[in-house]
Amino acid sequence: MWVRSTVLSLPLILFIAVCLRLGFAWNYQHPRTRQALSTIPFLSEPGNIAYSLATGRGFSSPFRVETGPTAWMTPVYPLLLAGIFRLFGIYTFSSFIAAVLLNILFSVLTCVPIFFIGKRIAGLGVAAGAAWLWAVFPNAIILSAETLWDQSLAALLAATILWATLALAESQRLRDWCGYGFLWGFALMTNTALISLLPFVLGWIVYRTRRQAGRPLDLAALALAIAAACCTPWTVRNYLVFHRFVPFRSALGLSLWLGNNIHTEDFPVGRMHPISSSIERAEYVQVGEFDYMRIKEREALQFIRSHPAIDAHFIGNRFIAFWSGGTPAPFKDLLRMRSNWFRFVLLFNLAAAVSALFGIVTLYRRHSEYTFPLAVFVIVFPCAYYLTLAIPRYRHPIDPVVLLLAAVAVAALKTTSPLASSPSRTPHCMRTPHNRRRPDIAA
Repeated sequence: MWVRSTVLSLPLILFIAVCLRLGFAWNYQHPRTRQALSTIPFLSEPGNIAYSLATGRGFSSPFRVETGPTAWMTPVYPLLLAGIFRLFGIYTFSSFIAAVLLNILFSVLTCVPIFFIGKRIAGLGVAAGAAWLWAVFPNAIILSAETLWDQSLAALLAATILWATLALAESQRLRDWCGYGFLWGFALMTNTALISLLPFVLGWIVYRTRRQAGRPLDLAALALAIAAACCTPWTVRNYLVFHRFVPFRSALGLSLWLGNNIHTEDFPVGRMHPISSSIERAEYVQVGEFDYMRIKEREALQFIRSHPAIDAHFIGNRFIAFWSGGTPAPFKDLLRMRSNWFRFVLLFNLAAAVSALFGIVTLYRRHSEYTFPLAVFVIVFPCAYYLTLAIPRYRHPIDPVVLLLAAVAVAALKTTSPLASSPSRTPHCMRTPHNRRRPDIAA
């Protein structure tokens, strides 16, 4: 039927995703002055570093004041913003529009790997369902317009890594493994938190290909070496500037302290951050970036050792906040808040989180060969944020996988055996090495 083929069409999904994001971006900027939009969205760490780059001061000064060289974050996204400043002007409305459009492009393109991952693991129905969920996902729509951070690019890279991981498990071509290494290198220079997934997905590929011809350990080592080589220029720069080994970024100590100190629940995180707190910023300037981070890390670890019960409470709150979309008391806020939009976003996040859990269970019960790599994204990646901070943009890199698993769970509700085989159709996740036909519609 033409209706079904239209609904399952990736171009249509991409078109709707573009329209929703552009519509939200228009609605977001419409009541605000151009002067405010030209400056305020850029006054976070990436925008401040981009300003320093665009004005010839190098990779430095993440706090709106001159503080010298920094390794606060990895370089890809600040360099993109600096390029926008060079093309469209520093702190101009045109630069804001360009940065938002770039985020929207990254967010929309994420539909593509989601679609093809879904098609590989469970057929065209789940593929389209997952892509549709991403197209209408409120976090993806909001973050692409409101936040000039790397979350939209990181989500695209994480989804592409998963797509490449599943495909690479069936490839022995040297070119594919080299490309996989470059993909990981670029991703790590964009969002370092993705490194927690690397040993698991690479180990899974080696495990899957261990009985095939060739030497998967050698190919995996090559991909790992290429990824490391992509990060080496940044590491060398940090050593030459700071005389310290800093392979990625320096800000872990502060993140740990912000989530684990005596004032964690009394003050919003932003008020304790050096970008907002003049006291913290003065200490940062006085002792220097790396000593400041060591001090904060030491204070945080001391607090964790001295207050284990309080810290366990913090971890529980961060777990809930991570999966609810930013609030540690979702049901209380659901009743207290009057905004229907807030309720919709909160319910969407909660439903996605619960559905993702059922999606993992569904794949596991169907003995899907892809259960492990998908589960790793939603189980391993968040662990660092349970210990530090949990805000929506931190979860965003794995949101494509969350929604993919949610689509699998929704498909499981439509039939008692949504991924089971039929006499003429065998979904990819149920196939043995002797049954490798291309998947047809499985949901």
